[in-house]
Amino acid sequence: MNRYVAFLRGIGPSNPNMRNENLRAVGESLGFQQVETFISSGNLIFDSESDDAAELEAMLEAEWPRQLDFESRTLIRSQSELERLVDLAPFGERTHGPDTYLLVTFSKTPLEIAFELPYQPPGRDLWAVGSTEREIFTVTDTTSAATPDVMVWLEKEFGKDISSRTWLTVQRILKRMTHS
Repeated sequence: MNRYVAFLRGIGPSNPNMRNENLRAVGESLGFQQVETFISSGNLIFDSESDDAAELEAMLEAEWPRQLDFESRTLIRSQSELERLVDLAPFGERTHGPDTYLLVTFSKTPLEIAFELPYQPPGRDLWAVGSTEREIFTVTDTTSAATPDVMVWLEKEFGKDISSRTWLTVQRILKRMTHS
């Protein structure tokens, strides 16, 4: 059995169709085991016998509109992939807090990065500090930049097949995956 987390893009908990119990029901209808959600931002943790994450993504993306009447790009990572990501410690000694926003952006496909890291986009108080093949790590100075500006820049650079989570959320998801 493989342990996964599905990161859904654009989930709004105020939409009744996007509530956690509905997301879990879709996972269960697909035969996933140990299905749970983590916070209300579209994080679905589950077990599956499949070792094909792309196939699982496609299955979930097909079911969101069919069962819940919404579409959401869905990006899946295995527990071992998240463990490797956390072990990288991509933010070094930086901490997520009121003045500094640490963000991991997941991509469905390998990232095409057109700049050298670390990189500060012109006119923005954010820095791309590192990457893996399918993740990019950004740090935002929240004393002068709005987080949504980060999302606009990320989408412009990498398209819509991405979904972002704070570094704290990624660490908390991994903890939940290993203790449930």
